[in-house]
Amino acid sequence: MTVLFALLLAVAALTGHTWVNATRWLRRPTDRPDEVDEPVAVLLPLRDEAARVTPCLRALLAQRGVPALRIVILDDGSTDGTADVVRAVVGDDPRVTLLSGVAPPPGWLGKPHACWQLATRADPAATVLVFVDADVVLAPHAVAAAVTELRAAHATLLSPYPRIVVATAADRLVQPLLQWLWLTFLPLRAMERSRRPSLAAAGGQFLVVDRAGYAAAGGHASVADKILEDVELARAVKRAGRRIALADGSRLAICRMYDDWPQLRDGYSKSLWASFGHPGAAAAVVTLLLLLYTAPPLVALAVASTAPRMSMVALIAYLLGVAGRVLTARATGGRWWPDALAHPVSVVVLGWLTLRSYHLRKRRRLTWRGRPVS
Repeated sequence: MTVLFALLLAVAALTGHTWVNATRWLRRPTDRPDEVDEPVAVLLPLRDEAARVTPCLRALLAQRGVPALRIVILDDGSTDGTADVVRAVVGDDPRVTLLSGVAPPPGWLGKPHACWQLATRADPAATVLVFVDADVVLAPHAVAAAVTELRAAHATLLSPYPRIVVATAADRLVQPLLQWLWLTFLPLRAMERSRRPSLAAAGGQFLVVDRAGYAAAGGHASVADKILEDVELARAVKRAGRRIALADGSRLAICRMYDDWPQLRDGYSKSLWASFGHPGAAAAVVTLLLLLYTAPPLVALAVASTAPRMSMVALIAYLLGVAGRVLTARATGGRWWPDALAHPVSVVVLGWLTLRSYHLRKRRRLTWRGRPVS
């Protein structure tokens, strides 16, 4: 019973922290920004994205409030006609430049190298660089709002996290954990103020950086071999003595990261090992998550008839965990009913994906878009 009370208090504390982050500390860019009076370059790396890049391109062309906007697109060795789709959509729009990428040299992974090529070949006059992935669709005011928030935060790097679109059962189980993890376990206010590189988070789907600060941090060249290049770039910015910030970008952008379960499974497997680092640390974190969020409903059911008081304590712990998911969804434009009720199952799936990630990495079988990642 003592252990169960301890679990209850721990879940309550974490859910309380989620509430503070979601209601007090999470930045929310305005959806009616003033016109941006500085040159901005939007950078879009593409590799085999012919089937889904069109909505992203149309949204970029429809951006408002940034008169000096330029869009630079890199075709990173696509074999599916991505460049042809880009040409068909953008036509002869003078704001758009389409580049052909070169293969990453030894020591570089594909995504950092593509971003680095874009950053180094963007208009030298641009003072802000906005990195966007092909699965992101921006609202018409998104770039202006994100740049405005970057300047208001006095930050070098701003990560406005998009609203993740979920369609399949796998999506609904796994994808909400992205926002839930950083809203529950990352102290947002301390992250912005602290100079510790370890206290950093970012999402590469939509990333806004001050160009001078980006260069001072070494840009993507400083994270050339990192599978989590977005988080590592945030850490590099901190090591350079600059500030980073997270924001709720659910009103600025939507993102459908994966089309089906194999893509989702492989997408998480390629990078979870890098999120946790040493396998021992991963085992400890996953075990703790299972104890806090999966064990309580199992205990509540197992002792419901023999120890009703213990069952009630376990049930309250479970409901507090569900409340954390509800808070996260409400704060980031996600779906909470009835998905949050399955939070214990989500944690089990996360544990399995983490185990699979380390297993595949140990056997050097991790790949993404036809390229090895470990």
